[in-house]
Amino acid sequence: MQVVVDSLLTQYERQGTGKSLLVLHGWGDNSKGWQETSAELAKSFEVVTVDLPGFGGTQAPKETWGLNDYATFVGSFLKKVRVKPFGIIAHSNGGAIAIRGLAHGAFQTERLVLLDSAGIRNVYLGRKKALRMVTKTGKLLTTPLPKSVKQRLRRKVYQTVGSDMFVMERLQETFKKVVTDDVQGDAAELHVPTLLVYGEDDLSTPVQYGRMFHHLIAGSKFEVIPRAGHFVHRDKPGEVLPLIREFFKV
Repeated sequence: MQVVVDSLLTQYERQGTGKSLLVLHGWGDNSKGWQETSAELAKSFEVVTVDLPGFGGTQAPKETWGLNDYATFVGSFLKKVRVKPFGIIAHSNGGAIAIRGLAHGAFQTERLVLLDSAGIRNVYLGRKKALRMVTKTGKLLTTPLPKSVKQRLRRKVYQTVGSDMFVMERLQETFKKVVTDDVQGDAAELHVPTLLVYGEDDLSTPVQYGRMFHHLIAGSKFEVIPRAGHFVHRDKPGEVLPLIREFFKV
Protein backbone atom coordinates (compact mmCIF):
# COMPACT_ATOMS: atom_id res chain seq x y z
CA MET A 1 0.00 0.00 0.00
CA GLN A 2 1.06 3.58 -0.57
CA VAL A 3 0.24 6.90 1.05
CA VAL A 4 1.72 10.39 0.85
CA VAL A 5 3.28 11.46 4.16
CA ASP A 6 4.90 14.88 4.49
CA SER A 7 5.09 15.09 0.66
CA LEU A 8 6.87 11.72 0.41
CA LEU A 9 5.26 8.75 -1.36
CA THR A 10 5.40 6.10 1.36
CA GLN A 11 5.22 2.32 1.07
CA TYR A 12 3.72 0.33 3.93
CA GLU A 13 2.01 -2.97 4.67
CA ARG A 14 -0.84 -3.73 7.02
CA GLN A 15 -1.91 -7.25 7.97
CA GLY A 16 -3.74 -9.11 10.72
CA THR A 17 -6.32 -7.93 13.24
CA GLY A 18 -6.29 -6.93 16.88
CA LYS A 19 -4.08 -4.52 18.75
CA SER A 20 -1.76 -2.62 16.40
CA LEU A 21 1.99 -3.13 16.29
CA LEU A 22 4.29 -0.78 14.36
CA VAL A 23 7.57 -2.14 12.97
CA LEU A 24 10.50 0.24 12.35
CA HIS A 25 13.36 -1.30 10.36
CA GLY A 26 17.05 -0.45 10.58
CA TRP A 27 19.44 1.35 8.22
CA GLY A 28 19.59 -0.25 4.78
CA ASP A 29 16.65 -2.54 5.51
CA ASN A 30 12.95 -2.20 4.62
CA SER A 31 9.60 -3.86 5.30
CA LYS A 32 10.41 -6.82 3.05
CA GLY A 33 13.03 -7.91 5.55
CA TRP A 34 10.23 -8.29 8.10
CA GLN A 35 7.83 -10.40 6.07
CA GLU A 36 8.30 -13.64 8.00
CA THR A 37 8.33 -11.98 11.42
CA SER A 38 5.30 -9.83 10.57
CA ALA A 39 3.36 -12.83 9.24
CA GLU A 40 3.85 -14.67 12.53
CA LEU A 41 2.87 -11.67 14.64
CA ALA A 42 -0.14 -10.99 12.41
CA LYS A 43 -1.70 -14.20 13.73
CA SER A 44 -2.39 -12.31 16.97
CA PHE A 45 -2.07 -8.60 16.11
CA GLU A 46 -2.52 -6.03 13.39
CA VAL A 47 1.04 -5.45 12.14
CA VAL A 48 1.99 -2.27 10.31
CA THR A 49 5.40 -2.15 8.61
CA VAL A 50 6.59 1.02 6.91
CA ASP A 51 9.53 1.72 4.62
CA LEU A 52 11.29 4.71 6.16
CA PRO A 53 12.21 7.56 3.77
CA GLY A 54 15.03 6.57 1.44
CA PHE A 55 14.51 2.83 1.90
CA GLY A 56 12.40 0.23 0.12
CA GLY A 57 9.51 1.80 -1.75
CA THR A 58 9.47 5.15 0.07
CA GLN A 59 10.88 8.27 -1.52
CA ALA A 60 14.13 9.67 -0.14
CA PRO A 61 14.01 13.10 1.52
CA LYS A 62 15.42 15.91 -0.58
CA GLU A 63 17.28 17.38 2.38
CA THR A 64 19.72 15.84 4.85
CA TRP A 65 17.70 14.22 7.63
CA GLY A 66 18.52 13.34 11.22
CA LEU A 67 16.78 11.29 13.89
CA ASN A 68 14.39 14.14 14.70
CA ASP A 69 13.20 14.24 11.09
CA TYR A 70 12.64 10.49 10.97
CA ALA A 71 10.79 10.59 14.30
CA THR A 72 8.55 13.39 13.02
CA PHE A 73 7.87 11.39 9.86
CA VAL A 74 6.82 8.34 11.89
CA GLY A 75 4.40 10.49 13.88
CA SER A 76 2.94 11.93 10.68
CA PHE A 77 2.65 8.46 9.15
CA LEU A 78 0.73 7.09 12.14
CA LYS A 79 -1.71 10.00 11.98
CA LYS A 80 -2.14 9.57 8.22
CA VAL A 81 -2.98 5.87 8.42
CA ARG A 82 -4.90 6.36 11.68
CA VAL A 83 -2.94 3.90 13.77
CA LYS A 84 -2.36 4.24 17.50
CA PRO A 85 0.15 1.47 18.15
CA PHE A 86 -0.22 -0.68 21.21
CA GLY A 87 3.37 -1.75 20.63
CA ILE A 88 6.39 -0.67 18.61
CA ILE A 89 9.05 -3.13 17.47
CA ALA A 90 12.19 -1.32 16.34
CA HIS A 91 15.45 -2.73 15.01
CA SER A 92 18.89 -1.10 14.96
CA ASN A 93 18.54 2.49 13.70
CA GLY A 94 14.77 2.08 13.95
CA GLY A 95 15.37 1.72 17.68
CA ALA A 96 17.17 5.07 17.83
CA ILE A 97 14.25 6.66 15.96
CA ALA A 98 11.74 5.07 18.34
CA ILE A 99 13.62 6.23 21.43
CA ARG A 100 13.91 9.80 20.10
CA GLY A 101 10.28 9.94 18.96
CA LEU A 102 8.83 8.60 22.20
CA ALA A 103 11.01 10.80 24.38
CA HIS A 104 10.07 13.92 22.41
CA GLY A 105 6.37 13.07 22.10
CA ALA A 106 6.34 12.65 18.30
CA PHE A 107 4.26 9.49 18.86
CA GLN A 108 3.17 7.21 21.71
CA THR A 109 2.88 3.51 22.47
CA GLU A 110 2.07 1.25 25.41
CA ARG A 111 4.92 -1.23 24.82
CA LEU A 112 8.34 -0.94 23.18
CA VAL A 113 10.56 -3.74 21.87
CA LEU A 114 14.11 -2.77 20.88
CA LEU A 115 15.99 -5.35 18.83
CA ASP A 116 19.75 -4.73 18.56
CA SER A 117 18.98 -1.04 18.96
CA ALA A 118 21.47 1.60 17.86
CA GLY A 119 21.74 5.09 19.32
CA ILE A 120 24.77 4.89 21.61
CA ARG A 121 27.51 6.95 19.99
CA ASN A 122 30.16 7.43 22.68
CA VAL A 123 31.47 3.85 22.52
CA TYR A 124 34.26 2.76 20.16
CA LEU A 125 35.49 6.32 19.72
CA GLY A 126 38.79 4.88 18.52
CA ARG A 127 37.01 3.29 15.58
CA LYS A 128 35.34 6.60 14.70
CA LYS A 129 38.69 8.41 14.84
CA ALA A 130 40.17 5.72 12.60
CA LEU A 131 37.27 6.21 10.18
CA ARG A 132 37.95 9.94 9.92
CA MET A 133 41.68 9.39 9.56
CA VAL A 134 41.52 6.81 6.79
CA THR A 135 38.87 8.84 4.99
CA LYS A 136 41.06 11.95 4.95
CA THR A 137 44.06 9.87 3.91
CA GLY A 138 42.06 8.18 1.19
CA LYS A 139 40.91 11.53 -0.19
CA LEU A 140 44.48 12.83 -0.26
CA LEU A 141 45.93 9.76 -1.98
CA THR A 142 43.19 9.37 -4.59
CA THR A 143 42.74 13.00 -5.67
CA PRO A 144 44.38 12.54 -9.13
CA LEU A 145 42.29 9.45 -9.93
CA PRO A 146 39.07 9.33 -11.96
CA LYS A 147 35.86 9.83 -9.95
CA SER A 148 34.65 6.25 -10.45
CA VAL A 149 37.96 4.85 -9.19
CA LYS A 150 37.97 7.17 -6.17
CA GLN A 151 34.43 6.11 -5.31
CA ARG A 152 35.38 2.43 -5.32
CA LEU A 153 38.42 3.07 -3.16
CA ARG A 154 36.47 5.18 -0.69
CA ARG A 155 33.86 2.41 -0.41
CA LYS A 156 36.62 -0.08 0.32
CA VAL A 157 38.06 2.20 3.02
CA TYR A 158 34.71 2.57 4.78
CA GLN A 159 34.01 -1.15 4.60
CA THR A 160 37.41 -1.85 6.15
CA VAL A 161 36.50 0.09 9.30
CA GLY A 162 32.94 -1.21 9.41
CA SER A 163 30.93 1.78 8.21
CA ASP A 164 27.42 1.40 6.72
CA MET A 165 27.67 4.70 4.84
CA PHE A 166 27.73 3.01 1.44
CA VAL A 167 24.78 0.74 2.14
CA MET A 168 22.65 3.63 0.81
CA GLU A 169 25.03 5.91 -1.08
CA ARG A 170 22.43 8.58 -1.86
CA LEU A 171 21.89 9.05 1.88
CA GLN A 172 25.52 9.54 2.87
CA GLU A 173 25.01 12.94 4.52
CA THR A 174 21.92 11.68 6.33
CA PHE A 175 23.92 8.66 7.51
CA LYS A 176 26.63 10.94 8.93
CA LYS A 177 24.04 13.01 10.77
CA VAL A 178 22.17 10.00 12.15
CA VAL A 179 25.19 8.09 13.45
CA THR A 180 26.52 11.07 15.40
CA ASP A 181 23.26 11.64 17.28
CA ASP A 182 23.29 9.94 20.69
CA VAL A 183 19.94 8.96 22.28
CA GLN A 184 21.08 7.93 25.76
CA GLY A 185 19.56 11.06 27.28
CA ASP A 186 16.29 10.29 25.50
CA ALA A 187 16.34 6.69 26.74
CA ALA A 188 16.61 7.90 30.33
CA GLU A 189 13.35 9.84 29.84
CA LEU A 190 11.30 6.83 28.68
CA HIS A 191 8.55 5.58 30.95
CA VAL A 192 7.08 2.92 28.68
CA PRO A 193 7.51 -0.81 29.39
CA THR A 194 10.48 -1.84 27.25
CA LEU A 195 11.98 -5.15 26.17
CA LEU A 196 15.58 -5.13 24.94
CA VAL A 197 16.79 -8.07 22.85
CA TYR A 198 20.37 -8.30 21.55
CA GLY A 199 22.26 -10.96 19.64
CA GLU A 200 25.24 -12.32 21.53
CA ASP A 201 27.43 -12.12 18.40
CA ASP A 202 26.21 -8.72 17.19
CA LEU A 203 29.20 -6.62 16.12
CA SER A 204 27.24 -3.61 14.82
CA THR A 205 25.28 -2.89 18.01
CA PRO A 206 26.97 -5.10 20.61
CA VAL A 207 25.44 -6.51 23.79
CA GLN A 208 27.17 -3.69 25.69
CA TYR A 209 24.68 -1.27 24.09
CA GLY A 210 21.80 -3.35 25.41
CA ARG A 211 23.21 -3.28 28.93
CA MET A 212 23.61 0.49 28.75
CA PHE A 213 20.03 1.01 27.54
CA HIS A 214 18.78 -1.44 30.18
CA HIS A 215 20.43 0.71 32.85
CA LEU A 216 18.96 3.90 31.37
CA ILE A 217 15.36 2.75 30.75
CA ALA A 218 13.62 2.28 34.09
CA GLY A 219 11.98 -1.11 34.54
CA SER A 220 13.17 -2.45 31.19
CA LYS A 221 13.75 -6.15 30.50
CA PHE A 222 16.97 -7.31 28.85
CA GLU A 223 17.55 -10.53 26.93
CA VAL A 224 20.66 -11.81 25.14
CA ILE A 225 20.17 -14.45 22.43
CA PRO A 226 23.12 -16.86 22.09
CA ARG A 227 24.65 -17.43 18.64
CA ALA A 228 22.69 -14.57 17.07
CA GLY A 229 24.04 -11.58 15.17
CA HIS A 230 22.74 -8.11 14.35
CA PHE A 231 19.50 -9.39 12.80
CA VAL A 232 18.52 -11.31 15.90
CA HIS A 233 14.88 -11.70 14.81
CA ARG A 234 15.99 -13.48 11.62
CA ASP A 235 18.83 -15.45 13.16
CA LYS A 236 16.77 -16.88 16.02
CA PRO A 237 13.04 -16.37 15.33
CA GLY A 238 12.15 -19.37 17.46
CA GLU A 239 13.62 -17.62 20.50
CA VAL A 240 12.79 -14.00 19.74
CA LEU A 241 9.12 -14.34 18.75
CA PRO A 242 8.05 -16.01 22.02
CA LEU A 243 9.74 -13.21 23.97
CA ILE A 244 7.84 -10.60 21.96
CA ARG A 245 4.50 -12.40 22.28
CA GLU A 246 4.91 -12.82 26.02
CA PHE A 247 5.89 -9.16 26.43
CA PHE A 248 2.79 -8.00 24.55
CA LYS A 249 0.40 -10.04 26.68
CA VAL A 250 -2.01 -7.78 28.59
